[in-house]
Amino acid sequence: MRKQPQQILLTGGTGSFGHAFVEHALGRNDTSVLRIYSRDELKQYEMAQRFGQHPRLRFLLGDVRDRQRLARAMHGVDLVVHAAAMKQVPLCEYNPAEAVKTNIIGAQNVIDCAIDAGVARTVALSTDKAVNPANLYGATKLCAEKLFVQGNVYAGPRNFRFSCVRYGNVIGSRGSVIPLFRRQAETGVLTLTDERMTRFWISLPQAIEFVWLAVTQMSGGEIFVPKIPSMRVADLARAIAPDALLKEVGCRPGEKIHELLLTAEEAEATREYPTYFIVGGADPQPGGRPVPAGFSYASDRNTQWLDVDQLGEMVASLEMCGA
Repeated sequence: MRKQPQQILLTGGTGSFGHAFVEHALGRNDTSVLRIYSRDELKQYEMAQRFGQHPRLRFLLGDVRDRQRLARAMHGVDLVVHAAAMKQVPLCEYNPAEAVKTNIIGAQNVIDCAIDAGVARTVALSTDKAVNPANLYGATKLCAEKLFVQGNVYAGPRNFRFSCVRYGNVIGSRGSVIPLFRRQAETGVLTLTDERMTRFWISLPQAIEFVWLAVTQMSGGEIFVPKIPSMRVADLARAIAPDALLKEVGCRPGEKIHELLLTAEEAEATREYPTYFIVGGADPQPGGRPVPAGFSYASDRNTQWLDVDQLGEMVASLEMCGA
């Protein structure tokens, strides 16, 4: 039996992830309508122009803090991808109450409205900063993860399911360090918070594909974690400006030297697959195997690494795409 095309709601849909997700979704034959829900009318206008006023796109102004508006936006939706968030670490530190309203209360609103609207599947985007959080942004995303996992309990026996995807820094996304390094390259001096710093690294296409994998595989309550490479921030700086001086300026408040995608405490509930891990879940996917006791997945102890040349190729590809 042929599957009916689905209606999708994407919160925070005008960001870097949103643009890439829309481009991918419009290329699929199982998407009938894609609703972009965000609060910036200029970004919505610019996005509509980019996609040529595509007949399957709908632009809805609204904020995830506004439960009544969100409920209306979810009417008739089959899938929600929740990407809306305040994610700039310094701004979240300076405006903590605002970060809580968007990242925590907004997440709860998404869950409640999805249950009330009978949405079959809802997937939230999380981050490595939610693991053993050292800043408010990470703490709010950890809370959002907990809310989404518990959302399956509130849904009860009804076939409404909630899951999360948790991954690292996205290459070339808004807020990436790459634009900063490019600007600094003109001065001949690039600033590093710490020469030892490492990060998990994922491309936008990889992130989109991973979200779709979660959508197709989810049974409810899982946190999907991809196996992705690490990079040294100093190597990225050298890839962008090989002849520049690298100057250490010290870590910002709440900034980690290395990031975690899985903690040792989560190991007991984690299963490993060829290209990803799954933490928890109501019905484990077949083919996985338990990870060793005490296992953790840290950016400085990864088995996959990007070197200076590979990072240079990635940055060059972003420039060719105008990113």
